[in-house]
Amino acid sequence: MQGLPMRLLPALAVLLPLTISATFVAPAQADGASSVYSSTAPKACRVARPGGAPEDSGEWLCPGQDGLVVVVSEMDLRQSVSVGRNYKDASAEPAAKTSFGPFNSTTDTVEWRLDGAGKPFAIIQRWHLADNDDLGKGGRPNTKQMLVVTRLPPGAVCHVAYVDVAANRNANEVARQAADELARGFACGKDKPKPFGSPGRATALSAPN
Repeated sequence: MQGLPMRLLPALAVLLPLTISATFVAPAQADGASSVYSSTAPKACRVARPGGAPEDSGEWLCPGQDGLVVVVSEMDLRQSVSVGRNYKDASAEPAAKTSFGPFNSTTDTVEWRLDGAGKPFAIIQRWHLADNDDLGKGGRPNTKQMLVVTRLPPGAVCHVAYVDVAANRNANEVARQAADELARGFACGKDKPKPFGSPGRATALSAPN
């Protein structure tokens, strides 16, 4: 799908290392919180579950921050991203079962928001959602970009807020504000994720059918 990078995980299983590692950039200070970054690119991860049927691309395990790992899953051209102390924990979190109705994919960069003690409390990741009402060449849907804010332990791991990239001039800063203000007090299962900042087409596509 145009503009919607999907991975062919089974083919990578023999190429990826048995251990995982990460490279982080220096923190960028902002109001007591800071950010570091990790990657979910194939070279930074290892296959956790090879894909089965053609529409199932499997799952891969990527290093995170402070002993946490990131699990990325893909089924039927839709992805989910979760975080935990290990593969089993991450796979059991609400985020592991959360995706969107349109075909979608994530980018490789994960931003970790850290508190003043250096403990991660949220991640921010860019997603691409296929817009079936906006077709490009060959009749393929163009994609709309959205930043997803996800809360981290202690407590459950789930989506907190959605930031429409096109509708917000400083979308990354808006997403950091959402993480800093909402993530730590967000109650998964009780509170519902919603657009933060100015809504747009991407956040409209994220709404439940």
